[in-house]
Amino acid sequence: MTFDDVETPAVLVDIEIAERNIDRYQDYCNLHGIRLRPHIKTHKMPEFARRQIEAGAVGITCQKIGEAEVMADAGLDDILITYNIIGEAKLKRLRALAERIKLSVTADNEVVIKSLSRTFADARQPLTVLIECDTGARRCGVTTPSEAATLAQAVENAPGLTFGGLMTYPAVGGSTSVEHWMREAIVRSEAAGPECAVVSSGGSPDMWSAHVAPAVTEYRVGTYIYNDRSLVEAGVCDWKDCALSVLATVVSTPTPERAIIDAGSKILTSDLLGLQGHGHVLDRADLSVRVLSEEHGTVASADGATRLNVGDRVRIIPNHCCVVSNMVDRVTLHRGMAIEGERRVAARGCVI
Repeated sequence: MTFDDVETPAVLVDIEIAERNIDRYQDYCNLHGIRLRPHIKTHKMPEFARRQIEAGAVGITCQKIGEAEVMADAGLDDILITYNIIGEAKLKRLRALAERIKLSVTADNEVVIKSLSRTFADARQPLTVLIECDTGARRCGVTTPSEAATLAQAVENAPGLTFGGLMTYPAVGGSTSVEHWMREAIVRSEAAGPECAVVSSGGSPDMWSAHVAPAVTEYRVGTYIYNDRSLVEAGVCDWKDCALSVLATVVSTPTPERAIIDAGSKILTSDLLGLQGHGHVLDRADLSVRVLSEEHGTVASADGATRLNVGDRVRIIPNHCCVVSNMVDRVTLHRGMAIEGERRVAARGCVI
């Protein structure tokens, strides 16, 4: 089977590049004494999660219970869910999951902590809870170190729970802020009683500066396994480090300056992440994916004529690879130009 045999649009993953990315970042973490806990939301595939563990990761990160259940079914047994768990149905699933694996979660408010406590009050083992901290990204998380200490004490005092440490998803370029924020939070938390065993930070855009915040004991990255246009444009990696691409076919050339491909927003995503256009066309730096509709992409050239013909194929590095993974049931694995076959994206669509 060759690339010409692959029906388009298709998501391709180069295994050699993915494995190289896994090993390269694990080496970095080993060098700096950082425990790596990769986020599986990028690939959503147990075989890649196992490869990350085999390389030296201490466990994995999931965002939703559904993802964690898929990974646990596949034998992954140390999982952190970095999301406030709300609702009786989800809490019941969380309890069942915790009875199967080593599980930890995050919380940033007393409502979540109290509901977790009610669910785990009679559990054989307490549930480990990390306090989520907003160190500058302005998403979830307590906004001051004193609030973190207060919630840490609340967790430690809650039946069925134990305080595991602090967690943050910082703003891009926020490593220094993480260090200052977490140092103060650690002091305040430990002064109140519970030991802060884990300080978990993350983010692929700042992955090579994780060591700038030595208070961080654990780092969570997801995109690093595949990489994408956003990380190349940010200087984090190069095009040769991008394992995931979208293979598309030119289906129309209405004018010499405009070619239409069979990959639209349902496979390339509409995420811009501050960039112009919707992806990088490999080996054709003059081309850009200017416009997307659901099933069509419009390709134009900075030089005028695209020099593309109906039936031609292009490979595109998407702006944001994580979203692409969640839009397809299967990906095509290859090593260089050798196709290895399709694999199911097992946790695809697990958003609950």
